[in-house]
Amino acid sequence: MNTPTNLFKQALQNQQPQIGLWMGLASAYTAEICALAGFDWLVIDGEHAPNDLRSIQAQLQTLAAYPASHPVCRVPLGETALIKQYLDLGAQNILVPMVDTAEQAAQLVQAMRYPQDDGQGGVRGMAGARASRWGHYPDYFKRANQEVCLLVQVESRQALENLDAIAATPGVDGVFIGPADLSASMGHVGNAAHPEVQAAISDAIARIRKAGKAPGILTPDRQLAAQYLQLGALFVAVGLDTQILMRHTTDLAAHFKKEITTAVPAKGSTY
Repeated sequence: MNTPTNLFKQALQNQQPQIGLWMGLASAYTAEICALAGFDWLVIDGEHAPNDLRSIQAQLQTLAAYPASHPVCRVPLGETALIKQYLDLGAQNILVPMVDTAEQAAQLVQAMRYPQDDGQGGVRGMAGARASRWGHYPDYFKRANQEVCLLVQVESRQALENLDAIAATPGVDGVFIGPADLSASMGHVGNAAHPEVQAAISDAIARIRKAGKAPGILTPDRQLAAQYLQLGALFVAVGLDTQILMRHTTDLAAHFKKEITTAVPAKGSTY
C-alpha cells in the first residue's frame, strides 16, 4: 500500500473548480449523506462546530469510503501541536482561520511538514499514527510533505493588506476568503453583501490567482457562488449542513402549521 495522492490538491493545481459543502453537525452519520450528494470537498469544521479529535477521526474514516468527496479539516487556530494532531489523524487538507501575515503563513507551512534533507522540511513531529495507516504506507514519511495541502483564511483588513505576501508564501496552496469575519473587520457586521466587501473579495480573488494560488470562499447564495467562480475562485463551498437542516425543517413545519390553521373549522361552525 502506498500513500494516496492528494487529488484535491492536484485539482487546485490544475485549476479545476471544486464545489464544496460546510459540515458543522459534527456527525459521521450526516457526513456520509453529504458525501453521497456528490460534493468535491467537504469541510469538517473544528472552529465553529462541536468537533473534537475523535469526531474528526470518525468523519475522516467515513469519508474514506467516498474518495470523490475530499475532506478539508478546519482547525480552531493555527497552533503547531494541534495541526500535528489533525495530520496524524489522516487529514491531508488543513484549513487555518485568521491568518493575517506572511510570517503566520510561513509558520503554518513549517507545522504541516516533516523535516527533510532537502531543506524544504518543517517541524512536524514524527509518528506512525493513522496518517501512515500505522505503517501500512511505507513511503508515507517521504511523501507526506508533497501530499499535504495548506489552505489559509484571510478575513480581516490586516490580512487584505498582507494578501500578496501571504499568497506568495511557498507551501501555501490556497487562500480562503472568509466573508463574514471580513465584513465585520471592514465595519459591515452581518453584511457580507455590502458593495465595499464585495469589491474587496473580487480584488482578493484576482490577487490570489495572480500569485498562482487557489482562491476559495463560502456562500450559500447560488448566484453569488456562480459569480465567484466566474471571477476565478477555485474551491467554493456553496452551503452549510446546519443551515440546510434549519431552513428546510423550518419551512416544512411552517407549511403544515399553516395548512392546519386553514383546515381547522372555526369554533361553533357546522359541517
